[in-house]
Amino acid sequence: MADWGPVVIATVLFVLLTPGLLFQLPAHGRIVGFGTMHTSGLAILVHAVLYFALITIFLIAIGVHIYAG
Repeated sequence: MADWGPVVIATVLFVLLTPGLLFQLPAHGRIVGFGTMHTSGLAILVHAVLYFALITIFLIAIGVHIYAG
């Protein structure tokens, strides 16, 4: 049986934390920008750190597992 938990969690977090798609931390001239579709190097760094922290919490600390088959 395959464990699809890491794949699903990583895909969902990647889509949700893409800078500029839903929100951007920090935005140009503001702290948070929603749906701007623009990005900067600092925003990419902040979103990468958030992605790493959340995927670590979900996969290692909580241990999400989804079994198929």
